[in-house]
Amino acid sequence: MDALFGKRKIKMSALTDFSQLNKSTRSHLKNVYSCLAIAMLAAAAGAYVHLFTGILQAGFLTSIAGLGLLIWLALTKDDGTNQGKRLGLLSGFAFFTGLSLGPLMQVVAKIDIQIIPTAFLGTCVIFGCFTLAALWSERRSFLFLGGTLMSGLSILMLMSLLNIFMGSTVIFRVEMYLCLAVFMGFVLFDTQLIVEKCNNGDKDYIWHSVDLFLDFINIFRQLMIIMAMNSNNKDKRKK
Repeated sequence: MDALFGKRKIKMSALTDFSQLNKSTRSHLKNVYSCLAIAMLAAAAGAYVHLFTGILQAGFLTSIAGLGLLIWLALTKDDGTNQGKRLGLLSGFAFFTGLSLGPLMQVVAKIDIQIIPTAFLGTCVIFGCFTLAALWSERRSFLFLGGTLMSGLSILMLMSLLNIFMGSTVIFRVEMYLCLAVFMGFVLFDTQLIVEKCNNGDKDYIWHSVDLFLDFINIFRQLMIIMAMNSNNKDKRKK
């Protein structure tokens, strides 16, 4: 029994063993994921405002505001003294991103309210597993995915344009699953790219968190759509 529990302790300790990363990189990643957590809270606040208050509703102007804040953040370079300003810009961008999810969440809630928390939990599991896989793997082992993932995005854009004229539900469903797979791949790619940038001296943890935030949001969006489509199809079959 002691030997069995001893092995389990070793395995559990391996889950938090990132000794392959140097101290500076581990510190940088803590800052990145702290910013990601702040962005997620801001996005949740944005979704809440749209769904449960009449203060602000998602629309064209709010989308432009979110894009403007993202551009402002990109143009505001990290000089070591403006972290507060840049963190505010990140939070503002995340807030409007969450706000833009409001209409989709309203539609999904009408189909089945349980889809939203289930999709969020699924996104957390997917994001966490792929993040750990990227951090445990050998250095640069997933950076080769960059070209494939960009090609995948190009294919998705072509499929979207094509489906505007065809209106095929089959193409739309394939597009949703392919989009989910692409952004799951981006979690691997972006995580290792952040580590590599840090090793090369790029310590801009606020901007690095933007990539992971967008990956998380896109996975969450696709899971909600896929689960809503499946639930809607089941209801139609029952009828």
